[in-house]
Amino acid sequence: MNSEILAGEFSRAGHSVRLLTWSAGDDKPDWEFDVVRQPTLSELIAAHRWSDVVYENNICLRLSWPAALFRKRSVIALRTWLSDDLRRNSLRKTAKSMWLRRANGVIAVSDSVRKRCWLPAEVIGNPYRHDVFVESSEIERNGDFVFLGRLVSDKGVDDAIAAFYEIRKTPQGRASTLAIIGDGPDRERLESTVKELGLTDSVTFHGALQGQELVSTLNRFKFIWIPSKWEEPFGNVALEGMACGCIPIASDGGGLPDAVGDAGIVFQRGNLESMIRESLALMQDRSRQQHYRDTAVSHLEKHRPSVVASKYLKTIENSVQLG
Repeated sequence: MNSEILAGEFSRAGHSVRLLTWSAGDDKPDWEFDVVRQPTLSELIAAHRWSDVVYENNICLRLSWPAALFRKRSVIALRTWLSDDLRRNSLRKTAKSMWLRRANGVIAVSDSVRKRCWLPAEVIGNPYRHDVFVESSEIERNGDFVFLGRLVSDKGVDDAIAAFYEIRKTPQGRASTLAIIGDGPDRERLESTVKELGLTDSVTFHGALQGQELVSTLNRFKFIWIPSKWEEPFGNVALEGMACGCIPIASDGGGLPDAVGDAGIVFQRGNLESMIRESLALMQDRSRQQHYRDTAVSHLEKHRPSVVASKYLKTIENSVQLG
């Protein structure tokens, strides 16, 4: 999705763009850039020969190796960790580090990614689909907590259910509700947990939602829980929930604090007590809630596609000028 957003913005800024990708899919008729899916060797060579700058939206050596052959200027965005295991100096991580050294510009999506992967990188946060994720005044915001993500242990949905169970025991949380949006291998087990805890009347599993159905559902809730146990490189879900009027309550690992900014709160990753304490405090503080919603306006503005793309283009253009 980031590739589509940035390619569109680069095109609208007057640049000719060819997007190379291994993914299959359908191109949209309103795209202002060319897409080459699963390129052949000749297509790969031709695209690199044509280009002035090769921009990698995350390192992809299988697509970008001709850049070295033709000595093209190169800018790379780091959207995740160099290695799946942050403690292991793997061969793959070493190869990626060598590739980064030849780049003329490196962008990291969060300060955490910069610190762990490439210290000289420029930090530019992700864009979000501002034309899709919007707040609606026509939808009643009568729900409390919403979780949006894949139903796997790394995303912390177990903690969301456990925290909700404890919050329901309190006077202020006795009538609260929780919506779980997403699907995954843990869904059946999580539904059983909800049943065992006697929460079936207050917890709703919506499955995977997209488009307007997702936006409408998010607009019904006050807070979005992002209790990831895995250290997210960024966390676009914070921006998407925020844009729909939800205040993010997120774990403090990885790039999530960057995604939340000053428009929400973070708690200690993996610490259920911290999550419950911060959530209850925010539930009771209306003025604080309003402060976060007001702050969200300027925070989201920084992540509008046109704003993010202009920062990317500045880095890309600098790489050409320095050449």
